[in-house]
Amino acid sequence: MKFEIAGEITQTETIAVGHSIRVLALLNKRYGKGRWLKKKGIATVKLTDGSFRIAEIHWYEAHGIGKKDIKIKFPFLD
Repeated sequence: MKFEIAGEITQTETIAVGHSIRVLALLNKRYGKGRWLKKKGIATVKLTDGSFRIAEIHWYEAHGIGKKDIKIKFPFLD
């Protein structure tokens, strides 16, 4: 599902670091080596139909590389 993050991500939490991430080899190959973190948070997202929903989102990030592979976790929170 395509979406945009509309606003700021709140209640961020790190849920995995380094070798605890199952797709670490893929992240290193696709985006480069780094200290990868898997994180989650709450954000308002704008869906392709134009509606705004509150959702829990998960993503991977590394210093100097940024946020990658942002995903919505269902069900929506609103």
